[in-house]
Amino acid sequence: MSRFLYTLTIWLLIPWALLHLLWRARRQPEYLRHWGERFGSYAANPVESPPTIWLHAVSVGETRAAQPLVALLRQRWPQHRILFTHMTPTGRQTSTEIFGDSGAVCRVYLPYDCPVSMRAFLRHFKPVIGIVMETELWPNLIAACHDKKIPLLLVNARLSEKSARRYARFPALMREALLGLSAIAAQSAAGAARFRELGAGEVGIYGNLKFDIEPPQEQLQLGKELRALWNVGNRPLLLAASTRDGEEALLLDAFAKQPPSSLLLVIVPRHPQRFDEVAALITAHGLRMQRRSENVALRTETQVLLGDSMGEMFAYYAASDIAFIGGSLLDYGSQNLIEACVVGVPLLLGPSTYNFAEAAEAALVCGAAQRIKHAEDVFNEAARLLGDAPVRERMSDAGKAFAGAHRGASRKTLELVEKFLP
Repeated sequence: MSRFLYTLTIWLLIPWALLHLLWRARRQPEYLRHWGERFGSYAANPVESPPTIWLHAVSVGETRAAQPLVALLRQRWPQHRILFTHMTPTGRQTSTEIFGDSGAVCRVYLPYDCPVSMRAFLRHFKPVIGIVMETELWPNLIAACHDKKIPLLLVNARLSEKSARRYARFPALMREALLGLSAIAAQSAAGAARFRELGAGEVGIYGNLKFDIEPPQEQLQLGKELRALWNVGNRPLLLAASTRDGEEALLLDAFAKQPPSSLLLVIVPRHPQRFDEVAALITAHGLRMQRRSENVALRTETQVLLGDSMGEMFAYYAASDIAFIGGSLLDYGSQNLIEACVVGVPLLLGPSTYNFAEAAEAALVCGAAQRIKHAEDVFNEAARLLGDAPVRERMSDAGKAFAGAHRGASRKTLELVEKFLP
């Protein structure tokens, strides 16, 4: 009965979902493409389709996190193709940028969670196994996989207290969905406990795949080149990485009130459709700006550089003296702080880190990061750190050691997949 009511709700929300796609398309026209896929309609498969390992990564973060696992999957089962499913155009674009667009790795949108659409998806691609990244729980999809005896794994799984409270409002629905999964590979003991409290069956602790991501050497080299391009007069560089809506205004307000200094503020918004919006915001604050996309030397008068590029976050970290992690100043739960630790950039974290609770706490304890409360604190703490090179060096070393100590989740996850896919 609980899933029947859930399915009825999904059908009633379809008109709203279509309006939502149109609304998002105002700033990101890619949302107008591939609508049929969102209802289980796909282009014809090749006549000789290889066996398919299906991996669902809703957007950019999940897609990047899958990199080390996909490398192992392709090595272990080279005769299989990898099918990515996404929910956002940026996730789909990131998949293309990382893995290319060949028969070995392909990508489509996952349908809305209607039984008929999910059955059509599984019937079309016939995956031999499904691997869902992080926190995506679709009851009808899980039920359809269970009916067709397709093993479905939830890997790199995380469940914050906030998400657990939300899921707990629907105990019967969540218990059925979690029990329908073949296995859950949780990032941490705390997350595993929350899954069990909701009724999950087999839950293991496998660590976080994001620790296994190696920064591409070409990105690190690009970081050095960007540093040289922007380092007019040996200016210190503070990176605001993956900022979210509302955070840029707070940071710019605080930055505009700072005493005159040589500090260069680099802001990289989390979502590319907000690049122009943030550019207008910088200008409205009376700050002199230039864009990364101009790809020219930093002008002497520039105060803020807008990182309006995709797929260059490792390069931004490599070019920076200090990084503030976006999504942590307001209640977004923080963006990925692990990439910055891998590169060895001293970190500043805001109060909201529930999406990376264990990693954030560990980074703070080991000295790789420092906690701030307000936007003003970002610049005050950055000024203090910029005046203390030994402390920055210790934070950098601590970040690299912290990231290195937590590697190995992708190999453990591969062993889990091997239990279900000979």
